[in-house]
Amino acid sequence: MRLIGVDFTSAPSNRKPITAAHGWFDAGVVHCENVSRLSTWASFDEMLHTPGPWLGAFDFPFGLPREGVWDLGWPTDWASLVAHCTAMGKDAFKQALDAYRSSRPYGARYPHRATDAPAKSHSPFKLVNPPVGLMFLAGAPRLLAAGLTIPGMHQGDPSRVAVEAYPALVARRHAAGSYKSDDPARWNDARRTARITIIDGVLNAGINAALSLNLGKSLRVDAIEDASGDTLDAILALTQAATAWTQRHSGYALPPSIDPIEGWIAGADSLR
Repeated sequence: MRLIGVDFTSAPSNRKPITAAHGWFDAGVVHCENVSRLSTWASFDEMLHTPGPWLGAFDFPFGLPREGVWDLGWPTDWASLVAHCTAMGKDAFKQALDAYRSSRPYGARYPHRATDAPAKSHSPFKLVNPPVGLMFLAGAPRLLAAGLTIPGMHQGDPSRVAVEAYPALVARRHAAGSYKSDDPARWNDARRTARITIIDGVLNAGINAALSLNLGKSLRVDAIEDASGDTLDAILALTQAATAWTQRHSGYALPPSIDPIEGWIAGADSLR
């Protein structure tokens, strides 16, 4: 089975491309074959339209918090919500979220999805540091347009499946603290050591009790020396894709029931 792990950016460029780890699963082993850099939307969309079967784990929010969607009067069907936000455009989307947050009490400015608590992830209404709201606006419409199946949210091509990833879930099992930065001034030995600890932790301990990762020496070096963390995050997302695939008959590492406009990060602890 072909697998893809994607570290996403809402504004791909040669300086900051979308990073995708490509591999396959066979007999309990995830083989990471290569890592590609997608500097244009055309190259990302081409990857999404690659004929299946494949499963991809994408590091951006697929949905928005129901609380905020309800308060704003936006559609409560996922495809309609995505289409509505797309039609708004980036500027109007940002203005709507800024105004909504300003209307909420201090200390509770950001509504969250149910998955954000167990995953310790940011609210998709956040627009800076990191701009996950803009990542939703850039990514979710492309999943919809490509006709992918998103378990629990949208039925599309059953041979091309997308799940939401969050590489920090994997990274935290092996190292605490920061392991990456887009700011060269913050590249230091401590973060490099953390990247070594994380990638070697996955390689030595396995993805879980039933899965292991096969990674060539050059890709291991790339994961360590890429101080932005993009290469490592793409590889970690690939391991999340593998976990979802092996649990496809029991919900792709998702709870039995999820909110279809919020989505769920594959592998995050259930609130059951």
